[in-house]
Amino acid sequence: MSWGTELWDQFDNLEKHTQWGIDTLEKCIKFVKERTEIELSYAKQLRNLSKKYQPKKNSKEEEEYKYTSCKAFISTLNEMNDYAGQHEVISENMASQIIVDLARYVQELKQERKSNFHDGRKAQQHIETCWKQLESSKRRFERDCKEADRAQQYFEKMDADINVTKADVEKARQQAQIRHQMAEDSKADYSSILQKFNHEQHEYYHTHIPNIFQKIQEMEERRIVRIGESMKTYAEVDRQVIPIIGKCLDGIVKAAESIDQKNDSQLVIEAYKSGFEPPGDIEFEDYTQPMKRTVSDNSLSNSRGEGKPDLKFGGKSKGKLWPFIKKNKGATPEDFSNLPPEQRRKKLQQKVDELNKEIQKEMDQRDAITKMKDVYLKNPQMGDPASLDHKLAEVSQNIEKLRLETQKFEAWLAEVEGRLPARSEQARRQSGLYDSQNPPTVNNCAQDRESSPDGSYTEEQSQESEVKVLATDFDDEFDDEEPLPAIGTCKALYTFEGQNEGTISVVEGETLYVIEEDKGDGWTRIRRNEDEEGYVPTSYVEVCLDKNAKGAKTYI
Repeated sequence: MSWGTELWDQFDNLEKHTQWGIDTLEKCIKFVKERTEIELSYAKQLRNLSKKYQPKKNSKEEEEYKYTSCKAFISTLNEMNDYAGQHEVISENMASQIIVDLARYVQELKQERKSNFHDGRKAQQHIETCWKQLESSKRRFERDCKEADRAQQYFEKMDADINVTKADVEKARQQAQIRHQMAEDSKADYSSILQKFNHEQHEYYHTHIPNIFQKIQEMEERRIVRIGESMKTYAEVDRQVIPIIGKCLDGIVKAAESIDQKNDSQLVIEAYKSGFEPPGDIEFEDYTQPMKRTVSDNSLSNSRGEGKPDLKFGGKSKGKLWPFIKKNKGATPEDFSNLPPEQRRKKLQQKVDELNKEIQKEMDQRDAITKMKDVYLKNPQMGDPASLDHKLAEVSQNIEKLRLETQKFEAWLAEVEGRLPARSEQARRQSGLYDSQNPPTVNNCAQDRESSPDGSYTEEQSQESEVKVLATDFDDEFDDEEPLPAIGTCKALYTFEGQNEGTISVVEGETLYVIEEDKGDGWTRIRRNEDEEGYVPTSYVEVCLDKNAKGAKTYI
């Protein structure tokens, strides 16, 4: 099977076909190039996606990633970042191993094709020239034969005419002989040129064209093979990164398997455990007797003493009900006494650990200065040992300050650890409702810190480890406490059903008075009338504060 023998007369079609082959090769290059661009774009989008969901440093999000599920999510993001890197590798390898090589090969192919078809056209032009020469000699031979025949006929006519002179007859005879000789010469020339043309034509169709077409066929077959090799490379480039991509996916699976729901549940306990015990039962209040109340041992009222058993309930309490108890408005105390016991213990332990690290850092610095001083003492030319005394004294003072600070926090830590619920003598804490009706004068520092919506607590009185509990009266002055003044108005954006203690229901579009703005816990205290007030979510109302009102704050 050879193009030279089978397609000897299809020069133009072969020229079109080989051009189509080059166009196909360039189309493959364009396809791979667009694939590399897609891979790069995909990798970039994956990296941006991974970066977008990475926790920001020194943010609340970073603290949330202590849970195993969040750690697994971070591992997934990191693996996706590596996954994106493999798509970048695919793009780079396809560009270097396919696009660059094929682009160079296309240029070589164009030059080779141009050379082969140039030789073919040259052979065509040569055979066409030979054919024109043959046709010219053939027409000349034909013309000379006709002229010789006419000359012979004219001679015979003159020879038969008795009126023609002998000289005219002789002249006609000589002319006929000349024409006949010219015809013979043309015949010989035509025969020679014909033989030469047949030889050239045989060479053209059996040697030149087959050789040229064979080269073109080989060129085309190499192009086809090169396309196949490029396709294999295209697949291999993808196949090479499959093991690494598999490792990335295995990493995601491993991260998912490392999730421990029990551990996360324990972390939630550690994060939010207050250290208080649940409140005890509330005793039945028999109003059929003259305003006397039997106080049980389990009631928190028992901790308020038995000095004055007769309590007044004539007025309404203005205290807030749990979980909407007013939080401490001041700065966070140094001993974290605004936190519940368990959270306070964690904060104090964290502070002690930080101080110990700072002490170790200062001690390392002191050791380094001491060594440098020793070097200066042994080699005075390197420096003055006395120049380090001030720095050494300063570091020693810092260490002493840090140690005193550590001792202070360790004392607070020891105090808190002695009050955690694990102790059998821990008193049971009563409910927030009971507290709101019977506000104590003196409270235990660990138990009577009241909860606020953001988890902080207000320590109202003593910080001593053991506090004597006194009885408290609800006097008329407390009952007649003046209501909080309005500091602005608000409009309900949505309907809110206040089903919990301390909340108030509002209807969309309703206008109410604001008596206490959001303190950062997501709740705003409002009043409908003198007897109806409570908390609603801040996001449910549109607040308009009176700048001239007492206690109003302006937020920017």
